[in-house]
Amino acid sequence: MSVSGPQAMRALDDALRDIRREEDDITKRIARANERVGKLRETELGQLRAVAKVRLSPEVQKDLAGTLSQAESRARELLKSHAAAMADMERALTGKEADLAKLSAERQELLENTQKWQAEIDALEAPVKAALADDAAYVALIAERAETEKVATEADRKADMAEADREEKGKPYREDPLFSYLWDRGYGTGAYKAGTLTRMLDDWVARLVRFADARPNYAMLIAIPERLREHAEKLAADADVLDENVRARENAALDAAGGGKARAALETAQARVEAIDAELLAIEDERENLTEKQKQIADGGDPAFAQAVDMLAEAISDTGIERLLAEARATRTEEDDAIVVRLEETRRRIAEEQLELDDERSRLKVLEARRRELEDIEFEFKKSRYDDPRSRFGNERLVGDLLTEFLKGGMTAAAYWGQWRDSQDWTGTSGPIVPTSPRRSKKSKGGFSVPPGGFSPRPPSGGNWGGFSRPRSGGFGGGGFKTGGGFKGGGFKTGGGF
Repeated sequence: MSVSGPQAMRALDDALRDIRREEDDITKRIARANERVGKLRETELGQLRAVAKVRLSPEVQKDLAGTLSQAESRARELLKSHAAAMADMERALTGKEADLAKLSAERQELLENTQKWQAEIDALEAPVKAALADDAAYVALIAERAETEKVATEADRKADMAEADREEKGKPYREDPLFSYLWDRGYGTGAYKAGTLTRMLDDWVARLVRFADARPNYAMLIAIPERLREHAEKLAADADVLDENVRARENAALDAAGGGKARAALETAQARVEAIDAELLAIEDERENLTEKQKQIADGGDPAFAQAVDMLAEAISDTGIERLLAEARATRTEEDDAIVVRLEETRRRIAEEQLELDDERSRLKVLEARRRELEDIEFEFKKSRYDDPRSRFGNERLVGDLLTEFLKGGMTAAAYWGQWRDSQDWTGTSGPIVPTSPRRSKKSKGGFSVPPGGFSPRPPSGGNWGGFSRPRSGGFGGGGFKTGGGFKGGGFKTGGGF
């Protein structure tokens, strides 16, 4: 049983939400454990005070009780501030999660609607093809564009060769310090300025290195690639203009055949999906920052919490209680013995809480790494346009057992992504909608079909595993409503022959 692109996207989204929810739960457990440790420290102080009451003289008792009481009171106030900060952070994160879920649902609905609009456009293939075949201006544009692209590709190749020549053949000139000195000063040009003595010395250096012969050769070596590149860029711009003209003719033919409404709907969907992806990226960045702050606060990184713990620890260290405890254990006084037993139990509980904290911190670290890897996979999934309704995955275990195995750490992110790529195929219109030359692959405008996989704005960058990763923020790239292709392999794609 196959899995569609939207179904796969929902599975990845659900897995990410589950991971984020578990991260939040662990963070909250860490916060509660730290709070329990703080309260246990307060209990420890109370028990220490009780030992002091039994063992110390009235004068010493008074000073000790005052010190501990002040520390406890101040610590409680600081811990209240810590709890309030955690509550505020949780509310902010809940809001961000709701925003992400709302936008993701809207994006998914838009992508699913594109299938209906695309079907309407595909149904008009025959009349649009006929209209364009009879349009002499369109046929002439296609021929002109093909010739311009051919010339532009050749010009780009020659510019690349000239730039490589400049790098290789210009190296001896650049590595000659005397030639470079005269070149940088503009010697032999109107830009050269020097006093009499300096000019005499420069003339001598120029004769020494035969600068008069070398300068025009190096100037030509630099100028030729620049002129060729300028020419190649002009031809590429001309080809872009022709692309726009071709697309305008195709749009007009489609609109005349009754496809204007569907085309407009696709264009509107594209613009909205691109906007949604930009919003999602921004909100994810905001949520990431909030999550980091929440983890710091939960794990004692909050200055108020740290100050409270330090205050209690200092109060304990300044009491000299260890001696009292030793004396209490050595006596047969039942009252202080009972207090010592309770104190030992309190300290045992503190040690247990610390062990639990260490375990939760380790789990959180692993979970955070897995979540970031899954975010990278989801980003690449969108960039590859795998979330398009026409995208299919033959291996349904990708959203079942294999996903579980990856999340449990039994499979690397690179291996899991490889499984997605190996299983992916297209139904109906397949592959990249518009095959283009390598030179202009980033500029082509392409046919009426929505690109497979939707409209992801994130350019590739970032991590190193599997050959891909996503940035935490970025501009638009990839995807879009395309025209200018050709009728190949089904679906309505105009612009390159019939």
